Amino acid sequence: MKIKVLQHDLVAHLPQRPGDPTPMSRNLNPLMHPFAKARERTRALNAAKMDRMFSKPFIDSLEGHVDAVEVMAKQPGSLTTVASGSWDGGVIVHHLARRSQLLHIPQAHAGKVSGVCFSRQGRLFSCGVDRTVKSWNPDDSQTENPQPVAVFSGKSAFNSIDHHNSDPTFATASNLVQIWDETKSLPVSNLTFPTSTETINSVRFNLSETSVLASIGSDRTFTLYDIRTGKAERRVVMQMSSNSLSWSPTFPTTVLLASEDHNLYTFDIRRFDAPTQIYKGHVAAVMSCDWAPTGLEFVSGGWDRTVRIWKEGRGHSPEVYHTKRMHRVSSTLFTSDARFVLSGSDDGNVRIWKANASERLGIVTTRERAAIEYRDSLKQRWKSDGEVGRVIRSRHVPRPVHQAAKLKRTMLEAQRVKEERRRKHTRAGESKPKAERKKLVVVEQA
Repeated sequence: MKIKVLQHDLVAHLPQRPGDPTPMSRNLNPLMHPFAKARERTRALNAAKMDRMFSKPFIDSLEGHVDAVEVMAKQPGSLTTVASGSWDGGVIVHHLARRSQLLHIPQAHAGKVSGVCFSRQGRLFSCGVDRTVKSWNPDDSQTENPQPVAVFSGKSAFNSIDHHNSDPTFATASNLVQIWDETKSLPVSNLTFPTSTETINSVRFNLSETSVLASIGSDRTFTLYDIRTGKAERRVVMQMSSNSLSWSPTFPTTVLLASEDHNLYTFDIRRFDAPTQIYKGHVAAVMSCDWAPTGLEFVSGGWDRTVRIWKEGRGHSPEVYHTKRMHRVSSTLFTSDARFVLSGSDDGNVRIWKANASERLGIVTTRERAAIEYRDSLKQRWKSDGEVGRVIRSRHVPRPVHQAAKLKRTMLEAQRVKEERRRKHTRAGESKPKAERKKLVVVEQA
């Protein structure tokens, strides 16, 4: 007798490893699945709602300061070491993973600490309004009263400090920009614009072209310097003054400015006539900003008591973090792995937030990771849908912030209507509409 037997491949019907799901054969003919699109939309909507339900970004608060935390800096090459300086004159080096203090200097400066930074060798530098720059060894954690390794004295109060990426030099900001050598007690060179009389608020070295230095001043200026020539190269006067600046880690010609007019601006230093992007969302002055190491997003903090995370090139709908106890935010920082955000506020606390509000911390299995990626792809595919997009964009903010945003929209709309009516009743051709980006820069000087 001849018997015909159907033979199937066991790999296609049995799990290959213990714990794997059983393989399922599917008919991919779209005519056999008339409700597939509706089911996928429902899954996308549920994924968006789950993302908002599990959005709990706050992790912990690092205490130790008794006054406002104005400056923070991360150690290059370290994922866990961060230094903070306060108005009480104290400097604390935090260990983020253990949430402990590696070094606590209660009276590092007489008066507020206006700047902190790390060198590549791990040395900590701090400056204050007491006209001194001090160098510290973070390894002196066992000492009860740490003493500075070196002290550099200036003629006026320092407002900011930043260390060179590779050389043993650092820059300070006061009534002028000064370049210092770690081995010398006096500044190596003084950088200033010929007609400048402003106070320098912040100074930063370019991360790629390390001989380029940028500063912002109290007279609404943004200035570029070259330490090789020892002079200022270009200066821009804007409508409102800036409070903070940050260089992009991936695009050496892109700089981010946090402005007093509630907005953030990205500039390409090759063209200063207009910003490349305007980021609108804050309802008070933006006091700090910092790029993520990936260069795809950045964080900002302002006097509206919120921390906001922005996508690069997207000037609206940022992620908004806030708490009931957090006061005005003076400093913000991205960690070196781009997973966490730090904020320092007037209440003396350094808060740790998740960069992705709904991210699950701890060990994630392969199946959980696959499910997370599937839900993310669904949200990305259906974000243009009305209901799904509304859930993705919805952010709850405190009532004062909501009311201030509503009042701000009313004022901007009234200003727009006023300009439109003025242009309507003016002789044709005399009053032309001007783009918002063209209004920012007043004059460019070389």
